[in-house]
Amino acid sequence: MLGLGNIGALAGKPVMEGKGVLFKKFAGIDVFDIEVDELDPDKFINVVAALEPTFGGINLEDIKAPECFYIEQKLRERMNIPVFHDDQHGTAIISTAAILNGLRVVEKNLSDVRMVVSGAGAAAIACMNLLVVLGMQKHNIVVCDSKGVIYKEREPNMAETKAAYAVDDDGKRTLDDVIDGRIFSSAAPARKC
Repeated sequence: MLGLGNIGALAGKPVMEGKGVLFKKFAGIDVFDIEVDELDPDKFINVVAALEPTFGGINLEDIKAPECFYIEQKLRERMNIPVFHDDQHGTAIISTAAILNGLRVVEKNLSDVRMVVSGAGAAAIACMNLLVVLGMQKHNIVVCDSKGVIYKEREPNMAETKAAYAVDDDGKRTLDDVIDGRIFSSAAPARKC
């Protein structure tokens, strides 16, 4: 559960039911929530893929990075119905809309602004990916996590999704050092900002 950690499938049920109400109320989509108590990504994929004949689409929820990227990719490859990971794409759509509307108000172009992101999990990566697709320059994005600026030589086995946004840096800068004059986006728990 985002912000709460792994609280288990059953404890997440009220959140899933609440999301189902939102799907029905605002999109007219009937929802049946299924909480899968499985931590192994490949076993989880097999369970979800086996449900394909029953459903018209799958909304994945509260799966941590980097497993969420692998799970979504494999399910999209295997299934002939839409697969959507809300923590990535739902967050990216909403935050991108807010940024685009804000830029419209201040009469700036997405391609000209700089951005600093606090957090490098599923939501943050998806937000950055969508902004880049829409025209933000990747070199204008600096990502920070609890250790500071994410730079190219920081970790020998950095996840590909995180490495895609690593910058040339000496590793001494923090969020406070890079935030001036930038759009600020946070997808990190409050205690880590």
